[in-house]
Amino acid sequence: MDELIDKIVAFRDERNWSQFHNPKDLAISLNLEASELLELFQWKSSEEAVDQKRDEIQDELADVMYYALLMCHDLGIDPRQVLLNKLKKNADKYPVHKAFGSNKKYTEL
Repeated sequence: MDELIDKIVAFRDERNWSQFHNPKDLAISLNLEASELLELFQWKSSEEAVDQKRDEIQDELADVMYYALLMCHDLGIDPRQVLLNKLKKNADKYPVHKAFGSNKKYTEL
């Protein structure tokens, strides 16, 4: 993970783009890229979108990860640790014995 983040930061810094990358604008860019990912599925079934747009889906996922990892770097957040922490929180909110096979929100279990 560290090597990947180093490459992302180097890519940005080689272009002197860090001057444009504050938390607000990174969050906006992340959201825009997620919307571009979502757009690939518009008016199609999941299967159609994946079959027809797989390369574009990969590119948009990479863009989302790019901005998420840049935010982590710039804010001093360890992405691995925050993911593990969030998985723990979700495991507590959605215990297997209550959530197995259910699409209900934790407040409805």
